[in-house]
Amino acid sequence: MGRGDLTNAEWHRLESFLPRGGARGGRWSDHRRVINGVLYRVRTGVQWRDLPERFGPWETVYKRHRRWSADGTWAMLLSRVQAAEDAEGRIDWDVSVDSTAVRAHQHAAGARKVPSRGSSKGGRAGDKPGRSGAAGTGRPIGGGDQIGECLGRSRGGFTTKIHLAAEGRCRPLALVLTPGHYGDGPQLDRVLEQVSVPRTGVGRPRNRPDHVLADKAYTSRKNRRYLRRRGIRHTIPERLDQQRHRHNRGSDGGRPAGFDSERYKKRNTVERAINRLKGFRAVATRYEKRAYVYLGTVTVATLMIWLRT
Repeated sequence: MGRGDLTNAEWHRLESFLPRGGARGGRWSDHRRVINGVLYRVRTGVQWRDLPERFGPWETVYKRHRRWSADGTWAMLLSRVQAAEDAEGRIDWDVSVDSTAVRAHQHAAGARKVPSRGSSKGGRAGDKPGRSGAAGTGRPIGGGDQIGECLGRSRGGFTTKIHLAAEGRCRPLALVLTPGHYGDGPQLDRVLEQVSVPRTGVGRPRNRPDHVLADKAYTSRKNRRYLRRRGIRHTIPERLDQQRHRHNRGSDGGRPAGFDSERYKKRNTVERAINRLKGFRAVATRYEKRAYVYLGTVTVATLMIWLRT
């Protein structure tokens, strides 16, 4: 077993959930070896062609990763691990929300346009994801050309932004990709709607945190109304301009938002979760042209954080 490969305990947690049959009824290449190849690439950020020979043909490893990113297999494995953790009471449901910008490598540009319906021109077969968006959902990541691949120009250059919700033990619960120039506040409801941890027995998935913490970028009437409507308690500081505006309106300005400064100190959990994610070099720099493949890469890194924390 090489450094970073699945341990026997980690493999046993995943083995029963993996697909049994290959494409067109054939047999898959050894799942464990291929997954270890994906982990090696996610951890080191090497080009797929430079994978060591012990993982088998690099094309097999890459195609498996692309397929499982498109059909939701990586997201399914993550949700299974989260469900097992929740069943044992090991998830802290004080959830923090934030985002991080990821610099896109020059090789991430130039993806072929996805053809419109009825058109035979455009990308390769198998490039269309069946399930995209946040981990475990069918929501679209974006729309348009470069925006559809979640690439945008920001002060950091050519970037993609990862919006995430992290539970109290610094593990990501949900992921959303947007172009790098998108703001944080408008994505709060999208991120929280992706929080969905299945039950191991009977019952609906848990999708409502006990408490949500976020910084000033998320303070808006729209976000506070959304959280109140869902019955989610929250700690989000007000910006100074909002405080002045409310004060100038007098009694029409309403009451100040409650703020628990001691509880707000726990918001650093999402910063530490981001730090863990960016310890994977293929997450810290985006090399993939397709947004759903990059989301699969981030999901694999998240899966390993859950398995090893």
